[in-house]
Amino acid sequence: MTTTARRTHCESCAGPMPLMARADARFCGDTCRKRAHRARASAERERVTVEQAARVPVELTSRPRWVRYSSRKVPLRVDGRFAAVNDPSSWSDFDAAATAPAGEGVGFVLTAHDRIVVVDLDHAVEAGQLLPWAQRIVDALPATYMERGRSGTGLHLWFRGEVPAGRRIRQGELAVEVYSDRRYIIIGDRVPGTPLELAELPDAAGVIALLV
Repeated sequence: MTTTARRTHCESCAGPMPLMARADARFCGDTCRKRAHRARASAERERVTVEQAARVPVELTSRPRWVRYSSRKVPLRVDGRFAAVNDPSSWSDFDAAATAPAGEGVGFVLTAHDRIVVVDLDHAVEAGQLLPWAQRIVDALPATYMERGRSGTGLHLWFRGEVPAGRRIRQGELAVEVYSDRRYIIIGDRVPGTPLELAELPDAAGVIALLV
């Protein structure tokens, strides 16, 4: 049976450990324990930020259009207060949003000025496979940055372009939404093998209308 040597100095402040500290104690007291916990949490958020940034196009991460979102998919500021898609003062840069503890994750606010279009294919994935109607649309559009939605069954295709107004199309099982302004999109997981950049899609609304 091996015995772990008693620590003589605090792992956080490097000061001497209390005489009556437990044999497996790492910190000299609650203050250092809490400080170490905050440091670990901060390091974890930074790690997640770096990993997520590597999966999201620079065309998006370089713009201060980021919010958090709640469990009810309500946009939040980085401090947890409500954000609004028509209030730029409630948005943040990517790093601030990605490391903020509020909410469930990050979302990107679409504005007409940026000329970024998102084609949202709802309930397009089943058992890990694209449904035929969704596959037909994906195959007909230029290869671009694409991600799985938060639910795991939706698909977001990101393009450079614009639409005069958002569109929502429902035809049987087919469910397509197209947006480029005053919406925020929850960022999911990048579909492996898809480009880490946005393709150009002129007349996005017209193109989608022809496809469906």
